[in-house]
Amino acid sequence: MKMKIEETYCEAFEGLFVRLCVTAGDEKRLKRAAYSATALPCTVFGESEGGVEKWLNEGEGEGENETPDGRVGALVQVWVNSDSAVEVGTAKRLEYEVSKRIRQGVLVVPTTAVFNAFPTTHADGKIDTMQRVGHCGDGHETVDQRFGREVVAVPIMMGEFLVERYLGYGKGVMGGNLWFFCESLESALEAGEKAVAAVNGVEGAVAPFEICAAGSKPETKYPEIGPTTNHLYCPSLKRRLRGSESKVPAGVNFIPEVVINGVSLDAVREAMRAAVESVQDVKGVVKVSAGNYGGKLGRYKIYLDELLSLRKRGD
Repeated sequence: MKMKIEETYCEAFEGLFVRLCVTAGDEKRLKRAAYSATALPCTVFGESEGGVEKWLNEGEGEGENETPDGRVGALVQVWVNSDSAVEVGTAKRLEYEVSKRIRQGVLVVPTTAVFNAFPTTHADGKIDTMQRVGHCGDGHETVDQRFGREVVAVPIMMGEFLVERYLGYGKGVMGGNLWFFCESLESALEAGEKAVAAVNGVEGAVAPFEICAAGSKPETKYPEIGPTTNHLYCPSLKRRLRGSESKVPAGVNFIPEVVINGVSLDAVREAMRAAVESVQDVKGVVKVSAGNYGGKLGRYKIYLDELLSLRKRGD
């Protein structure tokens, strides 16, 4: 069966993000720090989410200039939802969330360090890491020049932790998404894995949830807990929903979602295009669609048929 691409669009929205270079003495410690710093996406609770964009210095003896200190590293993005009406407040929220993830995700992992990876020429502002990260040294922290950068050296029980003094931040696009309608769990996992790998291959793009098993919707019976399950697209509810309320086609039993954030709208579009192309030969993928909430969620509309140049639409 040929995979269908639904004639729809996904809604995406603006966010603020930092781009960090996390380094460590070995790959085990690096992966622990990078995954810890980007785990638990919580923007639905007014907090933050993150993702690993790229691994650095992976090839032995190659790419020694990919990180400031020459060690193995990872490009990491941390995001908060942007409210253009109170941008100063959004920037302060980003500062708090980034410091939390650095302190509890990276600083506690032996041999790690954090450097700025946001080009200063493109940054909308910068975060001074002294107040919320540097002061973890309880007054014993120092400001030094290391690897050609101004860093805060925080004394810790296993040596010292280095964090670059200033981290740039800027606006990007959050919430690009794709839904894969699949016949089996095996096809859903294969499609999800290939889509995430494709996103990770696009510069400037991350998949904060990787394969998301539980897509949500803006409307809910329980607003006090935030977004809840998108019941119309739950295959297990097909028989319980009244009439034609269910949106799950016959033969579809699993619908994984891949959410995409990117440094620009173009980066999100390219990541979505790469993800769609990556699953075209996966057996059991019936249809590709996206989250469309009638304009309630985001200001950007990314049409799926545009991604593969099937048909051009005006903005």
